[in-house]
Amino acid sequence: MQSSNHRLRDMEQHHPLLPHAGHTAGNRTMWFIQDSCGMVCAGITWFLVLYAEFVVNFVMLLPSKNFWYSLVNGATFNSLAVLALASHLRTMTTDPGAVPKGNATKEYMESLQLKPGEVIYKCPKCCSIKPERAHHCSICKRCIRKMDHHCPWVNNCVGEKNQRFFVLFTMYISLISAHALGLSGMHFFTCIKVQWNECSAFSPGVSVLLLIFLCLEAILFLTFTAVMFGTQIHSICNDETEIERLKNEKPTWERRMRWDGMRAVFGGSPSLLWCNPFTGLRLRRLLLLTHGRRGGSEFSI
Repeated sequence: MQSSNHRLRDMEQHHPLLPHAGHTAGNRTMWFIQDSCGMVCAGITWFLVLYAEFVVNFVMLLPSKNFWYSLVNGATFNSLAVLALASHLRTMTTDPGAVPKGNATKEYMESLQLKPGEVIYKCPKCCSIKPERAHHCSICKRCIRKMDHHCPWVNNCVGEKNQRFFVLFTMYISLISAHALGLSGMHFFTCIKVQWNECSAFSPGVSVLLLIFLCLEAILFLTFTAVMFGTQIHSICNDETEIERLKNEKPTWERRMRWDGMRAVFGGSPSLLWCNPFTGLRLRRLLLLTHGRRGGSEFSI
């Protein structure tokens, strides 16, 4: 057995006694990373979405004289915004697939009863047994299964257990951004034909400034999230994380291609449940987790 300072490679894809991500918290905890930069970025994300809701509702839709136009667009935009924020919250508070910390003790590795020639990864940074395709995150201070990248905007790693919610977050943000751009264009076109005072409760100058900032925000968000959404879908269909692609790692695992990869991430056969960020969320269980413990760079609720 090599020393604890050496990184060992698992020649078998999954040893039956290696811990799986579901065992890290026993499915009984809520994950949250205590990173200042990540928390600020997550707060900015929520502020910008709520700002978009304010402008769409109070500057464009409520002053409109067309009841059905306001009702349909208001219901659509606000529903997508709620789904976007819910997806963001699930991405941020879901364990991305963290490997148990500090389990690579001499006693534990001896208990694995490894066969001759069979070795395992050992992470020297968090002293954990490192499964195949896991990578260490310096911000989360944990090894993450199928780690794609660490995203400060969701204050979390994107990994095996929360990639689904991250994909939904990028999809819903791109949709509300496109919707906000369309509504802004329609509002400008309508107000040009009539007096500005008649199409907004705010003064013309304030309304224009609010709409311009909304358009800039929507363009940036739409560009970023649409590209990220496409990248994530491509990675899922090719069963290759962003880290593996950048490192040009040769696959030593059996790849799930296209729909098999999508089913592995979203679960089950294609259905509308794939678009639901509330899937698997139980209010009673969430309330039971309000008494928790703190430790390291993350804490459990």
